[in-house]
Amino acid sequence: ISIYLLLLTPVVAYNIIFYYIFSMAQNPSPRTYTDAGQRIYRIAEDQHGYFTVRQAREAGVDPMAVVMMAGRGAVERTSHGVYRVARFPLGPLGQYVEASLWPHGTRGVISHESALALYEMSDANPSKLHITVPRTFRIRREVPGYLVVHHADLQPHEIQPFEGIPVTAPERTIRDCHARHLSRGLIRQAIDDARRQGYLSMRDAARLQDELEGPEAEGAR
Repeated sequence: ISIYLLLLTPVVAYNIIFYYIFSMAQNPSPRTYTDAGQRIYRIAEDQHGYFTVRQAREAGVDPMAVVMMAGRGAVERTSHGVYRVARFPLGPLGQYVEASLWPHGTRGVISHESALALYEMSDANPSKLHITVPRTFRIRREVPGYLVVHHADLQPHEIQPFEGIPVTAPERTIRDCHARHLSRGLIRQAIDDARRQGYLSMRDAARLQDELEGPEAEGAR
């Protein structure tokens, strides 16, 4: 390491030595902050660059290490307890990951119109992100303005991963949107798109449309 330091400018070399000594002083265990960063990155790379303090702690990273990394600009705080690795490329799915990580103590499931948008089922274009958490889960802080939180007990078969993000399964999504009185036209479009994309079989699509729209659906096809 000392040979490489000689090749660096004095300022850069000083910063490297300072951060190394300071991190060891703050964390007397053999694990360095470099190791902490690697552990965090391994979590974040499966979540589009995002992670929570709780996940970091479960991976053996002291929360103070996360604070120090944020102070150095290595990670960015996006909401309470949720961070993003700064060097991880921003992508269109990042907002969904952040929303699913926002609840403390459980993982939010992308649902309702937001799930429709992810699956590209219908022209639904919600202005807010919808997530579902268990019925017994209590939120003890203010919900951000961009979020809508629903409470429901989802069964395992009603949740499926989408690019690593938990999302309500297509049929459950359509049922939830119907329960929220989404327009009949968008519900029909969602069912048709789900059938075309292979999310629903022709039989399941017909059954679902009959069930949700009743006798009127038969004559509307």
